[in-house]
Amino acid sequence: MAKGKENRIVITLECTEAKKEGQTVSRYTTTKNKKNTTERLILKKYNPNMQRHTLHKEIK
Repeated sequence: MAKGKENRIVITLECTEAKKEGQTVSRYTTTKNKKNTTERLILKKYNPNMQRHTLHKEIK
């Protein structure tokens, strides 16, 4: 049984708010289906350096 083309890719999410304030950024890794979600992913995740939930954007 041969596998088809892989649709899920590993992406990195980086905190945008900490970057603006010049603080240490937090990064998360996750997967997404590149066929269904073609645009960049933006999620609210916890930033332990800022001790609150912030926006995390997909980076290359």
